Amino acid sequence: MASIVTFNQVRKSYGAVEVLKGVSLDVERGSVTVLIGRSGSGKSTALRCINGLESINEGSLNVCGKNLHEPRTDLRALRQEVGIVFQSYNLFPHLTVRQNITLAPRKVRRLGNDAANQLADRVLGQVGLADKANAYPGELSGGQQQRVAIARSLAMEPALMLFDEVTSALDPELTGEVLRVIEQLAQAGMSMVLVTHEMAFARSVADQLVFMHEGVVWERGGPQLLSNPQTAELRQFVANGF
Repeated sequence: MASIVTFNQVRKSYGAVEVLKGVSLDVERGSVTVLIGRSGSGKSTALRCINGLESINEGSLNVCGKNLHEPRTDLRALRQEVGIVFQSYNLFPHLTVRQNITLAPRKVRRLGNDAANQLADRVLGQVGLADKANAYPGELSGGQQQRVAIARSLAMEPALMLFDEVTSALDPELTGEVLRVIEQLAQAGMSMVLVTHEMAFARSVADQLVFMHEGVVWERGGPQLLSNPQTAELRQFVANGF
């Protein structure tokens, strides 16, 4: 399959601190890539580069056919194709669930109210919240709010979804309901890149596991990577219970 994301020797620095030190990585269209590693290994920075939230300093990065290393790339157009969900929900508290979801489709995609509302109902059904369209975020649990955040990204009908530690602020029960939604998206063939510390989930959902260490891709492979690490660094990471 063709790649939907291609990193080629990507470097990213914040001042004198180099966070990505020559990352090369392909993500195939329709596949799930899970980035794992300790805090500070560069995985979240790599994810944010895919969406253009961080610019790269060296190398090349192609996402959905767009060259992010070229300064004239239209990031607004890119973000219509690449959805991203963070650990914080970032929902507007004064808007209903339906209004939160329809805001971008109406403003960016120029959908009419009826079409936007139908779209909201469809994506809410995908995340198991069809009955919460008229609720306000403050009336929902953390897990429900995170599922609304996923639905909001799905409403832009992206070609690629990014998830950055989306369950890190949730308790185990609420974590499970969010992970089930992501599993269903994976089964439906959505192209995804995830950063997570949920190793059992990573093993179950990943087509490609990527262990990042000190700003580089240290090891990568299929789900069996966690059972048969090839380097001391990944063995220690797994042994520490991450």
